Amino acid sequence: MSDQTTAAMVVIGNEILSGKIVDSNSPFLARELRELGVQLSRIVVVPDEIPVVAAAVRDCSRSFDWVFTSGGVGPTHDDITIEAVAAAFSVPVVEDAELRQSILSMAHDKPSEHLLKMARIPSGAELIHGEDRIFPALRIENVHILPGIPQLFEAKLVEMRERFRSSPYHLREILVARAETTIAGYLDATLAAFPELMLGSYPSMSKAEYRVRLTLESKDEAYVDGALEDLVSRMPEGYVVKIES
Repeated sequence: MSDQTTAAMVVIGNEILSGKIVDSNSPFLARELRELGVQLSRIVVVPDEIPVVAAAVRDCSRSFDWVFTSGGVGPTHDDITIEAVAAAFSVPVVEDAELRQSILSMAHDKPSEHLLKMARIPSGAELIHGEDRIFPALRIENVHILPGIPQLFEAKLVEMRERFRSSPYHLREILVARAETTIAGYLDATLAAFPELMLGSYPSMSKAEYRVRLTLESKDEAYVDGALEDLVSRMPEGYVVKIES
């Protein structure tokens, strides 16, 4: 089978865990990575606590090819992501001269202490510049540090997205006119014949034309097409409403 590149996301913020803010960054990241051929395999939501964030980042960094953090990079007391990521890699937090100069220029040489906090990075981190030259995204090892504000998160991810491109997924869809309970045995049989197939089953209560949408995915196009043919051949006439490639 083709290569599988994996990723994890660490969403940081008490506001997410308390329900004050609804996270939209993780579904955006999942869609972007999928288009790039990368499997988002884990999403972890953690509070604004340095040891907890550090442990999550460390664990994900060891387990997945890429890691993305969201949130906690601003100037306030609860913005602890930089310190936490530095702790995860056992490196100090340092003031970056380039970032400091950018902040000084923006603030006309009169920055506040809180603004200068945003010049601090984990030692050894790479600055990834896009259109926003003042506050770049950061990378250390395989971890990419992004802001939590959705507009900024999305813009910075799009700017760097080609760094992560892998071999693509091949997707096939089947719309079925029967309930999951009726077709479950056919799905099991196809998975037994094609164990590496990524098979999704999504029932619908609102679509008059079908009851279940099935997705078949693989990085091997011949493999997914073989699984598609196998599954369709197992279902009785009238079950399949539509096949989409």
